[in-house]
Amino acid sequence: MIIEARPPLLRRLPAGVWVAAVWVAIVVFRFFTRADELRHLLTYNGNPEDMPLVVTAVVTTSVAAFLVRLPLAAAAVALAGALFSLGMWRTPEASVLQFLIADAVVGYCAATRTRLVSLCAAGMPVAMLTGLYLWGALNGHPINPMAYGGIAATVAIAWLVGNTVHQSRSHAEALRGRATEQAVTAERLRIARELHDMVAHNIGIIAIQAGMGQRVMDTQPRETRNALDAIETTSRETLAGLRRMLGALRQGEGESAPLEVAPGLAELDRLVANTAVAGVRVALTRTGEPRHLPADVDLAAFRIVQEAVTNVVKHSGTRDCRVTVDYRPDGIAVTVVDLGAGGGSGTGYGYGAGGGTGYGIAGMRERVSLLHGEFSAGPRPEGGFRVAARLPLPAELPLEVGP
Repeated sequence: MIIEARPPLLRRLPAGVWVAAVWVAIVVFRFFTRADELRHLLTYNGNPEDMPLVVTAVVTTSVAAFLVRLPLAAAAVALAGALFSLGMWRTPEASVLQFLIADAVVGYCAATRTRLVSLCAAGMPVAMLTGLYLWGALNGHPINPMAYGGIAATVAIAWLVGNTVHQSRSHAEALRGRATEQAVTAERLRIARELHDMVAHNIGIIAIQAGMGQRVMDTQPRETRNALDAIETTSRETLAGLRRMLGALRQGEGESAPLEVAPGLAELDRLVANTAVAGVRVALTRTGEPRHLPADVDLAAFRIVQEAVTNVVKHSGTRDCRVTVDYRPDGIAVTVVDLGAGGGSGTGYGYGAGGGTGYGIAGMRERVSLLHGEFSAGPRPEGGFRVAARLPLPAELPLEVGP
C-alpha cells in the first residue's frame, strides 16, 4: 500500500485563515497606532457608513474561504458586500473594492471551472447592476448609464481573461496528453522490437538445434551432445537478455542503470558463430575504417543484421549468406544477402516485403526510420533475398577512428 506524506501544517491551512490572520494583524497594528480612528471605523450606530473596514475584512475573508470549493458563494458574498457598501457615502471606494473582488471571482471561475459555472458567476454582478439601474430609474434617482456600462465592462473583461487562461491550460494539457501518448507508444514499440530481435534469433537457433539433435540422437550421440550444448548456451544468453530488459523496465527513481552494455557490431563475430552452430554459414565482410559509433546507431545496425540472419536461418532454406558492414565517412551501411528460396516466392520469407503477418522487416524499417536512414528489403532478380540499410551519423558527433 502506498502512503502519501501529508503536507506541512502551514500548507494545509485554508486561504481564509491566512486572510483572517492578515486582518487581525492590521487591526492590532492600527489599535496601537491610531486607536481613535480605529474605534470610529469599528463603531456601528445604525449607519452603515461607519463600517468600511469591517465589511472589507468580512468580505475578503469569506471570499478566500469559499473561493475554491464554493466559487459562486464567494461571488455572492463579494456582491453583497458591494451592495451593503453603497450606503457608505464617506468611503465610496469600499463599494468599488467589493465589486472588483467579485470581478476577480468571475475571472477565477472562468479560468478553473466549467463554462456553466463561469457564466453563472458572470451573470450575478450583471444582474445586480441591472437591478440597481432599474431601481434608480423607477425611484427618480440620477443615473449615469456610462458608469453602469463601464462597471459591467469590467465583468466582461474579467470573464474573457479567465476564459483565455482556461483555453490555454486546456490546450497545454491536450498537447501534454498527446506527447505522453506518443512517448508511451514509441517506448512500447521499442520494447517490442528489442524483444523480437533478441528472442526470435535465439529461439530460432534453439528450435533448429533441438530438431537436429532429435534426428541424430540414435546414430550420432556426439552431434546430439553438441546440439544440447548449443541449446543450453543460447538459452542462457536469451534468459540473461530478458533479465536485463526486465531490470531496465522495473528500474525506479534513484536506482542505478543496468551495468550490461547494449549489443553492437562488436558482437557480430559471436552472432556468426551461433549461426554456424544452427547450420548456416555467414560470410562476414567489413569495409572502410571501423569507428566508434553512437550507441543507438550501433545497436540498430546489429539488430538489423541479427534479424536478417535469423530470417535466413528460419525461412530461406539455404546454408549460406553474406553479411557486409561498410563503414562510411557519413554513416554505416549493412547488407545481408542469401541465395535461398525467399527470392523465388517473392514474399520475403513468407512475411516481409510481400505484406504478410510477421514483424521482422517492419521492425527493421522502424529502426532505420527513427535514425533517418534508408532501408530496403526484397527478393533479388537473380534469386535469393537482400536486406540493406544505411544509417547516417549525427552531424554534430565527431568521428573517432578505432584501433
